[in-house]
Amino acid sequence: MDIYKINDIAELIRDNSYVGRGIVIGKSRNGKSAVSAYFIMGRSANSRNRIFVEKDGALYTEPFDISKVQDPSLIIYPAQRRYQNKLIVTNGDQTDTIYEGLKIGKSFAESLKTRKFEPDAPNLTPRISGILEFENGDFGYEINILKSIDENGNACSRYTFSYESVCGLGHFIHTYVEDGNPLPSFVGEPERVAIPDDIDEFTDSLWDALNHDNRISLYVRYTDIADGSEDNRLINQNK
Repeated sequence: MDIYKINDIAELIRDNSYVGRGIVIGKSRNGKSAVSAYFIMGRSANSRNRIFVEKDGALYTEPFDISKVQDPSLIIYPAQRRYQNKLIVTNGDQTDTIYEGLKIGKSFAESLKTRKFEPDAPNLTPRISGILEFENGDFGYEINILKSIDENGNACSRYTFSYESVCGLGHFIHTYVEDGNPLPSFVGEPERVAIPDDIDEFTDSLWDALNHDNRISLYVRYTDIADGSEDNRLINQNK
């Protein structure tokens, strides 16, 4: 086993029908861009009835057809927000928990100590979160996962991974190992994946590799480390 292998993210997910929601954070190969990506998938009609919407510099999930919404509690949330020199990306309303924690001086990990996995037994879906911090002409990032310690949801396991940015390297975490009933939660460290220089190459490769029946939305952001300018791509399965 090559622990330093950098994987093609498309190869990791192409034959996996359901990895759930996923976060990728890393640095482009040429070292010019801080890269973040977030995607959502869904099996139920309620989960599939969503789109990504950009508003005031933040990213939100919203209903595609509001008349068909059954339970908005775990599917409608801000997925990405910025606080000062930090960019927050998550798979749930813990985005706001992190944001409010940062405002009062808490760290990323400290803010998440007040939260745990989602209350959607029997799946007990993990909460996955990431944060990029820009300073001194570069950036570093952290990735966190909150998951059940057992199949009954008796307690929460909390893991935070901290990274210095490295050219061409990203880290990928997703909620589920694969499809199943109940859905098996992600295990181990975030996966090492290659980050190309071209945003369209990365976006198209990732979107095409996601299972076409279960993919819902994808958002990719390339932030120029030198001047802070952003290039974004947003794809919704629901048009």
